[in-house]
Amino acid sequence: MSASERPPEAAADPAIHTYLGETSALRAGRLGTAGLLLSVLAATGPLLVVAGVMPTTFAVMGVVGQPLLFLVLGVVLALFSVGYAELSRHVHNAGAFYAYIARGLGPTAGAAAALVALVAYSSLQVGIFGLFGYEVAGLAEQYLNLELAWWIPALIAVLAVGALGLLKIDVNAKVLGVLLLIEVAVVVVFDIAAIGDPGAQGLSLHAFNPETLSGVGLGTALCFCIAAFTGFEQAPVYAEETSRPHVLVPRVMYLAVGGVALFFAFSSWAMTVATGPSGIVGAARKQSAGLLFGLTEDRLGGAFTDVVHVLFVTGMFAALLSFHNVVARYAFAMGREGLLPAGFGRTNTATGAPGKGSVLQSVIALIAVAGFAIADDGPFGDPTAPVLHLFTWGGNVGALGVIVLMATASLAVIVFFARRGAAAAQAWRLTASAVAGLALLVIAVYTIKDFDVLVGSGPDSALNWILPGIIVLAALAGAVHGVLLRNKNPQSHARIGLGNEAFQLDQRAGKSSPCGD
Repeated sequence: MSASERPPEAAADPAIHTYLGETSALRAGRLGTAGLLLSVLAATGPLLVVAGVMPTTFAVMGVVGQPLLFLVLGVVLALFSVGYAELSRHVHNAGAFYAYIARGLGPTAGAAAALVALVAYSSLQVGIFGLFGYEVAGLAEQYLNLELAWWIPALIAVLAVGALGLLKIDVNAKVLGVLLLIEVAVVVVFDIAAIGDPGAQGLSLHAFNPETLSGVGLGTALCFCIAAFTGFEQAPVYAEETSRPHVLVPRVMYLAVGGVALFFAFSSWAMTVATGPSGIVGAARKQSAGLLFGLTEDRLGGAFTDVVHVLFVTGMFAALLSFHNVVARYAFAMGREGLLPAGFGRTNTATGAPGKGSVLQSVIALIAVAGFAIADDGPFGDPTAPVLHLFTWGGNVGALGVIVLMATASLAVIVFFARRGAAAAQAWRLTASAVAGLALLVIAVYTIKDFDVLVGSGPDSALNWILPGIIVLAALAGAVHGVLLRNKNPQSHARIGLGNEAFQLDQRAGKSSPCGD
């Protein structure tokens, strides 16, 4: 069956295929608007961005207009969301990116996107484990006078996240929600304190002046800042676990993009107000990731700053859990459609969680953390390795993968509606997708071009092509897998991107599910 011959999209079949205490469907109705919104926003890590991304962008790129940059990216991603959200009304699949790409560009392209998504989101999560371990080890030494190797708290976090990933998604949503709301509250308190006690230049709006975006660092600054939005695009991953995916998924995506853009624009502006626009770059270069903590201590005292340090860690834990849930669901969707062994396409009957996908991501994280720990020198390892290597490498590889997926999904939206004869009716949405896709493609090119700056490797380092090459290799390997599957099992190949709709085809044809009945 070719992509153009597939039947129209329909609601997921309510029948649940049971196999040895597992089912072949995610549990519907577990998430409402609030739960879904909190689940996807947790991946953005508000404190991680404000304390890490913002000072780094100011320091490395010297771009004062970071607040304006967040607004510009918000517009680009809102345009992307127009088509992406419309497609989510027609396709409800935990495979999200790869399912949409398969529906628009064909099953083989979907297979390539599936592996890219799995690698990208795994890289993002694994990278955060490095920073998490580093920060927890620092807090243990500062407050408990206890010297820990960074990988000890990192491995404990791997186990904790893995355990939570096996629970019901609504339980996870509550954990993520509490941690996220506390983070947001702390950042808002800082913003108010900075505005109430501005630097020498007062409440200057200079950071919103378009002239502040000039300079050679603009393209790379875009790469840094777009990573702060990572998470909003995950809403379709949970579509099968909502009661009204055609309503909730688009709603949450628009709320997430708008909220993130405004929140980070306001917070980065507050940071320029606290130091003065003319002093923000120098302060960031001097204090680096300690900039936020220095500003809070000056205005809100040491006790509040201690709280911020702790919440910085809990916020990272929330992001770890959010990415873990996404990877587990991608693995579930891939198992259900023959891109991974069929066992990954089953969920636990008690919790509705994709258990094998969750375990897979825990194993990936365990191997990565252990590998970097072994590679360190000295009895307690290189103290900067988890940040300069694991976090920086994983974060940028993952961000590049997500940017590529978004650009490809924009093209898939256009092709999907054009093939259905709906191009005229969806003209403005397809135009928005085209504009967003081109903008995202430009950002992807800048990301690859400036990878040495992003990871601090130097212009002649082999890492400049090895690390981006991971995404290229994932795409090629996925495409090859898709071609082999098409030659070996055309029916399975045709199912890529169909999700639960594949079960409807089985029932109509009188066949059993490949996941077992």
